[in-house]
This record gives sequence, structure tokens and C-alpha cells, in this order.
Amino acid sequence: MTAFDLNRGALAPVADEVDLVDLSVTGVIPRELDGALLRNGPNPLRGRFEGNGVLSWWPEAAMLHSISFEDGRAVSYRNRWVRTRRWADVYSPAQAPHLPDTNPNVNVLLHAGELLALAEGGAPFAITAELDSLGAPRRHAGVAGGMTAHPKVDPLTGELIAFRADWRAPWLRYGVADAQGAQRVDVVVDVPAPSMMHDLAITATRSLLLDLNVGYDFSLLKQGHRMPLRWHDDRQARIGVIPRYGGDVRWFGIEPCFIQHVVNAYDRDEACIVLDAVRYPWFLRLDASTGRFADNPVGVLWRYVINTANGRVEEGPLGDGGIELPRINERRTGRPYRYLYATEQPTPVEMRGVVRFDHERGATTRYTLPPGDQNSEPVFVPRPGGVDEDDGWLMVVVYRAATDSSDLVILDAREIDAEPVATVHLPRRVPAGFHGAWVPRMR
Repeated sequence: MTAFDLNRGALAPVADEVDLVDLSVTGVIPRELDGALLRNGPNPLRGRFEGNGVLSWWPEAAMLHSISFEDGRAVSYRNRWVRTRRWADVYSPAQAPHLPDTNPNVNVLLHAGELLALAEGGAPFAITAELDSLGAPRRHAGVAGGMTAHPKVDPLTGELIAFRADWRAPWLRYGVADAQGAQRVDVVVDVPAPSMMHDLAITATRSLLLDLNVGYDFSLLKQGHRMPLRWHDDRQARIGVIPRYGGDVRWFGIEPCFIQHVVNAYDRDEACIVLDAVRYPWFLRLDASTGRFADNPVGVLWRYVINTANGRVEEGPLGDGGIELPRINERRTGRPYRYLYATEQPTPVEMRGVVRFDHERGATTRYTLPPGDQNSEPVFVPRPGGVDEDDGWLMVVVYRAATDSSDLVILDAREIDAEPVATVHLPRRVPAGFHGAWVPRMR
């Protein structure tokens, strides 16, 4: 795997926590934007990454970033490390025994009125929109043992659908919480071995679990690698379909691959499920002769059509360019949808530009960035009261190489190739992280 300097450029961490107000803006911020964009990602507690490559980047301490909006103004920016036991070990050892032992550095979720920072399989952590740490969730006690950082919320029922993949038995659990956060389903799913499951998909009636070719190899730790994950040629790649509220899982074999992120899924009819995802033909492939990881390929937008009547799966690409970090209007989660927004990935180590796919017209439009600049995922924010699927904005954090600082770019989701609606200029860098969410102001 190509080594790259994690301490320079878009990935470089910050070493402190700040509060900034009265941010400079180019353009006009829509007054309907009343709330905050939250970002999550790894940021070493001592302000410097040790090692190079994604396996040195992924496991570092959780840091949250917030850009707040009110009445057409960019009110403030702030960043905070999440107050976990890992944070206390460095900054407040006396508190360490009293704080949760988790590292919620992947995602942010608002569900049942509770705002959660989410970990890769570990326990969620309750926070406020101002990034204060609250600790263990109060309304989601059923996931205290951990869950995926990519649960899905059904936009019609309000239910939270999730799984927990673990390297310890039981290797896979599946669950559903109701709209108030109470756990209603918690079942063990039988799998032959633990694997890296990062995401899942839902339809209106079923859930899709991804048991693919990246799994554990604990000998990697003895070789100096920080995470025991690698590609396994001998694993069977398959998609599991389980009824929403539990029951028998049906497994459907697919071509070897790895999927970090799904786009969406839906029931075409009772016997047919459509799943769109970002697919890698391989990922974290280790060269046994050298002990080094090969370069990862870029991910490609891919469609699976699962026929539950005859047991067959049709699969193939929907595009040929590299993309990652896909987002949709989440009001369409689990239902037929038309529009997809994603970060373009021109190389395996570069996220630069935003692409919009219109499935109905087969059309693609782009927001482009110059070489050297990079951007985060495009977070879709629906217009309050809007009806059309693409009526809203995309919020994209952009790293500017020339100034070593970041902008928050607000794009019209219908015309991402037009000039930005507004650009919020930050006097410092927001490190490239994982995922984020728009959180409307809680009144």
C-alpha cells in the first residue's frame, strides 16, 4: 500500500480545541439553514499521527467539528475531542476510570431526540449539538454493547436498524430499535467467521447484511500493523437478506469484493431487491512474500439485483469513475430513489470533487476542485417543506492546499455545477475525517 504523510495536507490533524465566531462568508447563506453541520473523524490526541496509510489513520481518537448557522449567518465553528477514557488517559487521568471505553470517531446520528457519535462496532456516545460530551446514551440502552457506525433510520416508521460485527463470538448480531430508541429486535446471525462489516442497507420490509472478503488476521498485529484486517481470497462474498423484524437469513453469493458504503436499497417488488453500493474488486490485499499491502483500487458505483424467487443475483457497474462517501436524501432511505451524491476519487489517496447521479435520466453533473484541494462527503440538507427529492443543499467541507485551511461550500443540490450558493471561510483546517450529519436546531 502506498505510504503517504498523514501529518501534511488534508489529512493532517489539529493539536487543539478552538471556538471561532462571526465567520467570513462569500455569497448568501439560505435562512432556512437553521442548525449545525457536524463532522467526525480520527485526530490523534497529541496532534500527530504515527505511521502512514489508512490502517494508521482509522483508529485514532474521535474529534468532532461543528459549523453552526442561524438567521442567514455562519455563527460559529468549534472542535472537540470526545471525552472518552482514551482522551482522559492523556488529558485527565483521574477521570479515566469513570468514562466510557469507546472510540466514536466514525459518524454522527440524531435519533429519538438523542445525538450520538458512533464507533466502528463500539458503543455509541451521547453528545450535544455544541459538542459537549454526555457519555453513555440514555434512550438507546439496547446498543450499549456496540453497533455499526452506519445504522439506518426508516424515514416512515422512525425505526433504527443496525448490526454489530465483532471479532469475538457471537460474530454478528442484528437489531431494530423503535422510534423512541427502545430495542425491539436483538438476534444472533450465524456466520462461519468474523468479517469486516461496515455498513448495511434496508428496504421497507427487509435488511441486507454484507459478508464479504475482508476479515480478521491477528498475526498482522505481531507484524507491526495497527489493525488485524486483510483481504481473504478464500472467503465467499455474499449478501444476507433478513426480514425487518428478524427471521431466517437467506444468503446470496456474489463476485468477490469489498463494500465500505452502501448507497441505498429498495424492494422493486416482493421477489426483487435492488441494492446500490460502492464496490471494490479487492481491498487491503496483503502480499505474502513482502508482508506489505498492495495499493487499494478506487471504488465504483455498482448495482445488485437480488431475485429472492430464483436465488440469482445480477450485478454490474452503474459508472466507471472512482467514487466514495455516497449520500442521498435520507427521506428516500429504503425506498426507490433518483439522485445520488458522492465524493469523486481520482486516485486511491485523493478525494476531490463532488458528483451527482440522476438515475432516471442517466445524467451526471460535477462540482470540480483544482489539484491539491480535497473535500469531504457531500451532506444533503433538505429544504424545510420541500417536496422534490433534490430540493435542498449539499454541504461540503473543502481543504484548500494553498492556504492550509478549509471552507464549507454550500451547493444547490439541483445544480452542483453552478457557483456555490455560499462559502464559509474557516481560518484553520478541518482535517479530512469520515462522516457527518446536518442537525437542525433543537428548540
